[in-house]
Amino acid sequence: MRPAKATAAAVTAVTAALGTAAAAIAAGRFASDAALKAPAGRPLPTEPRLTVHATAAGQISLTRALASLRPGTYGLSGNGTHAIVGPVLESAPHEADTVVRRLEAVTHGTLEPGARVWLTPQVHIGDPHAALGLDHADVDIPGELGGLPAWFVPAARDTWVITVHGLGTTREHPMVVMDFLHRLRVPVLDLAYRGDLGAPRSPDGLGHLGETEWRDLDAAIRYAVRNGAERVVLHGWSTGAAMCLHAAAHSALRDRISGLVLDSPVLSWETTLRALAGARRTPGPLLPLAVRAAQGRTGLRGDRILASAGPEALKVPTLVVHGPDDTVAPWALSRRMAERRPELVTLHPVPNAPHGAMWNADPAGYEEVLRRFLTPLI
Repeated sequence: MRPAKATAAAVTAVTAALGTAAAAIAAGRFASDAALKAPAGRPLPTEPRLTVHATAAGQISLTRALASLRPGTYGLSGNGTHAIVGPVLESAPHEADTVVRRLEAVTHGTLEPGARVWLTPQVHIGDPHAALGLDHADVDIPGELGGLPAWFVPAARDTWVITVHGLGTTREHPMVVMDFLHRLRVPVLDLAYRGDLGAPRSPDGLGHLGETEWRDLDAAIRYAVRNGAERVVLHGWSTGAAMCLHAAAHSALRDRISGLVLDSPVLSWETTLRALAGARRTPGPLLPLAVRAAQGRTGLRGDRILASAGPEALKVPTLVVHGPDDTVAPWALSRRMAERRPELVTLHPVPNAPHGAMWNADPAGYEEVLRRFLTPLI
């Protein structure tokens, strides 16, 4: 018979091991939340908080950081505030630890010294009429989980652009290109999908990084065709770009898709999940647990999106706008896709731009590349 002390020691060891395993599982679930529960309209964990130091006529002083030194135009969000900031004003007087940017507008709330804020690619808030003065209709698209709210901005052409936002943003984000598309006389359907405000929740309450959400984009394609679109161009950011690739490969109406615009595409959900979990300061040894937790919670297996972008699947002209400074969705995967399909894929690199912010870093350049790509398709 085993001595009582030996038995007690064995029980203690097993209990400790089980406790450690349970803690590791819990840590993996928490780390995976960085991608699976990324709240719309809130900063990704890769985006640093900045402090407002001062405001003056047409200027704002922010904490000096790589983020606040980015070129271009951004939204500036905080708790109860939103503003639009333009380029860095190099000649404006400032302290050594601050950066002065042009303050284009304060669109909501007030910016007080000491306020904590972050830069966002989501420049506009409200709806297309409030933000841009564009007439639009609020439409309800029948989806497999229920009604999906969308904005429709009408125009003369029979090729529509369907826009799909990505991680950390809402359907307000695609308004950065809406005025430009309207000038091209292209109708725009801007979609909110499962998990967004006003849209149904996914059955498990989690995001799936485009792997299931694409079916809501498929519903938007059906809606467009029923309402007069002869063809559609899908324009997606981040996980929205992944949704576009899935739809182009699997939609029953994929023959109506004439082109894809992929901004900062998430081409590997595992890589993106690791990046977001790492930005939450998840220790490196726990990152594989985050991937396994995501697989167990969502059923995600492998990187099916890479297959949807592969030589056999991609059938239509595709513009990829991406940059080497994206720490969420690796630029190397976009470059590899362009190298595999040079006859279909045009890669436009944008330096000094974070994830989903290729337009923000260079609005004029982005719109010119987009104009050249869309002209033969519309």
